[in-house]
Amino acid sequence: MKLIRVINDHKKQINSIADKYGVVSIKVFGSVARGEEKSDSDIDLLVKLEEGRSLFDLIGFKNDLEYLLKRKVDVVTEESLHWTLKDQVSNEVVEI
Repeated sequence: MKLIRVINDHKKQINSIADKYGVVSIKVFGSVARGEEKSDSDIDLLVKLEEGRSLFDLIGFKNDLEYLLKRKVDVVTEESLHWTLKDQVSNEVVEI
């Protein structure tokens, strides 16, 4: 099963986890967004945190998603995304 479908099937739980940690925007990028994932692919997420949230919230969000989805999840904020990747990522993101 495609990972984007797995993500969409768990959208309610993902949004609940996002609310818990102050994540206000979640976008998938990378191989999952392009539909090119393999059986061992991770899920790359670009997120935005509400004001006043910390690295601990980001880590908690990541850990809870990995538990829910049974898959490695990489999470980056829009601010921490390296400038050399911004154009590529912005061209392939899928909002959830």
